[in-house]
Amino acid sequence: MPTHYRGGEEVERALNAYINFVRASDSISSRLESRIATRGLTMGQFAVLEALLHLGPLSQRLLGRKLLRSGGDVTIVVGNLRKRGFVRRERLREDRRSIVVHLTASGRRLIERVFPEHARAIAGELARLTPAEQETLRVLCRKLGRGEDLCEEGPREMEKEHGRDTSQ
Repeated sequence: MPTHYRGGEEVERALNAYINFVRASDSISSRLESRIATRGLTMGQFAVLEALLHLGPLSQRLLGRKLLRSGGDVTIVVGNLRKRGFVRRERLREDRRSIVVHLTASGRRLIERVFPEHARAIAGELARLTPAEQETLRVLCRKLGRGEDLCEEGPREMEKEHGRDTSQ
């Protein structure tokens, strides 16, 4: 549904793009969340397990920053995962305020089983777009997420600037 606000062409175009972006994101997220729920996990729990699988043990503070979550939210999610035996917490000797979160063997088994299913589900959702459209979407979302200014360079040049070459 387009915006009903009349604030000039530039504002209306931006609002319509935003509405479509958020609705598409919410729609895909909802479908993916329901799949993760069948595995007995919330998206927050899945995100923590996935981060620990791919990045290794992390402090709760860094985990929150990586997942764009508040410290309190991470504490609750990690606590619930700990109760289920999927993670363990460890205080650092050199800084007792810092808590590092580790995957347990059962947590690793769970996320190693669930993540490939989730990745295939994401691929299925994005299969509506061509590979070139998926790459353009990725670059544009990264630009929006980082608050980058518009630049005249194309996606490939932008990625080279950021240390990634997508031409292979």
